[in-house]
Amino acid sequence: MQFDVNALQWTRAPKAYKISPDKIEITTTPKTDLWQRTYYHFRNDNAPVLQMTTAEKFFSFVVKTDFSESHHRFDQCGVVLYLDGENWLKASVEYENETFQHLGSVVTNQGYSDWATTEIPAAVKTMWYRLSRREDDFCVECSQDGKVFHQMRICHLSKAQGEIRFGIYACSPEDSSFCAVFTQMELTECKWLAHDGQAPDEDL
Repeated sequence: MQFDVNALQWTRAPKAYKISPDKIEITTTPKTDLWQRTYYHFRNDNAPVLQMTTAEKFFSFVVKTDFSESHHRFDQCGVVLYLDGENWLKASVEYENETFQHLGSVVTNQGYSDWATTEIPAAVKTMWYRLSRREDDFCVECSQDGKVFHQMRICHLSKAQGEIRFGIYACSPEDSSFCAVFTQMELTECKWLAHDGQAPDEDL
């Protein structure tokens, strides 16, 4: 399986974007986001998502994001696996202020989102992500150099059966816009190795 920009399809294309074999640029539209219900009780499902489709059960997808132009609260871009409005996951850096921003991930199952996050310096302007699939379970990792990856989360998507879609996204939930740049996109064999610790329960 190879990453091919010609295989990508939009869910809600933005007004402005550029796609070449080795670089994708997305200019965000104000008031776009992905979030479902939890805590805030509102639902946002209008962020641009650019994905490819696969039935491959074991793989890893790597992408470098450059968000040097992000400047407004909640500006974000990253990796995404979007099945439908109520079932998806994303990982990104969200701008907060001139001091810090949030590196985090959101998993949404059956219409409810959660957000796992940590603060990183606002001076960080690039981040690599690696999304790995093992059937209907997923691992999201991040890296600042594209070589050493650190686990962000392991999760399950209840509707990620068989064929799925995955790729990139960018959005600006408030009244803002910036250009998000994606490069070094690569598909590889699954880098998330099979678990070698406690054995599965017999009924699983």
